Amino acid sequence: MAVSAPHEPPFRADHVGSLLRPAWLLQLRQQHAAGRVSADELREGEDAAIRRAVCQQENVGLESITDGELRRADYCVDFFVRGMGGVEVRQESGLGSLIDTEGRRIPAPFTHVVSHLRWRKPVYADQFRYLRSLTRRTAKITIPSPMILHFMCGEAAIRKAGYPELDLFWTEITDAYQKEMLSLYEAGCRYLQIDDPPLATYCDDKFISMMAARGDNPHRALHELYPEIINRAFANRPSSMHLAMHICRGNFRGGWWGQGGYEPVAEVVFNDMHVDSYFLEYDTDRAGGFEPLRFVPKNKTIVLGLVSSKLPPLESKDMLKRRIEEAARYIDFDQLALSPQCGFATGAEGNPLTEEEQFAKLRLVVEVANEVWGHRSTHVASRAEVSAAR
Repeated sequence: MAVSAPHEPPFRADHVGSLLRPAWLLQLRQQHAAGRVSADELREGEDAAIRRAVCQQENVGLESITDGELRRADYCVDFFVRGMGGVEVRQESGLGSLIDTEGRRIPAPFTHVVSHLRWRKPVYADQFRYLRSLTRRTAKITIPSPMILHFMCGEAAIRKAGYPELDLFWTEITDAYQKEMLSLYEAGCRYLQIDDPPLATYCDDKFISMMAARGDNPHRALHELYPEIINRAFANRPSSMHLAMHICRGNFRGGWWGQGGYEPVAEVVFNDMHVDSYFLEYDTDRAGGFEPLRFVPKNKTIVLGLVSSKLPPLESKDMLKRRIEEAARYIDFDQLALSPQCGFATGAEGNPLTEEEQFAKLRLVVEVANEVWGHRSTHVASRAEVSAAR
């Protein structure tokens, strides 16, 4: 296995985290669900797939290494259903469905609160330990945002599910995240990423209308509730743990669900949330322009998601370099990094690419970062280094 000197995040070339599941792993999971394969056999298969994924990430030159989320059904269900309980998954075919490149609607799994939540034991710590044992580069793990359940259910549904006082709901949520974060830190995690698709819905009028129609207050949620809960959930974060936030407009089987530039959320996201770096979707016009980056403070990093994880064609290097230059009109060039706009497999089915196309995209990210930032390509100054330089 390739070995490189470890660095601290953030990195010039990075990726969101999820990777396409090999067909044989999906078949193994189906056989386990049917009772033909034991839990131990499934775990052995997952271990083998993760070892392979780690090698592939290292071979394309990434410093940030994930397990591809290969053990998960999707990016968030395991954490809420298995980790906290009180949550069930439903297929949404209305406004919650996604749209593919042909304009067809794709029903998507939504998590709904049905009873009280409770963190019982570490959800991802053992998985992280296994990942960390496979690489000397920086291991990263992703967790769903604490705001996902609120967005998907709405306050009225949460009250009916056993939380007449929402303060208790938020106390239990933030307590769970505190415990999970510390369990990951004890397992050696120093790079943690929050995946937060709901945040981008505040950039889209159709979702603002949906939230208001069900009795929620979108303005209060964005400007008061959102930063309060994010900050409470990750309060007391150790200084050596880098916290990133990924924001996108939906990613399921190549589909998307929202649109609109970051302007409505930029000041809150970049200044009121205690996060070190942001992975922002910027591969299509649906994300708007780079102007909102003017709100980013000097001690934070923006990872430009300019490479599509939804479509197979490989982006041109010239286009990517031009887009980075455009972004640098609104934010310091040294605060920027590059990645795909989202993961390649938000759900187990994954996006309509091949594994070869997926790793060609990741190799492109590394090559462009090397060419744009030169010898500084692997590492962006951390918050500790920024403070020390002042």
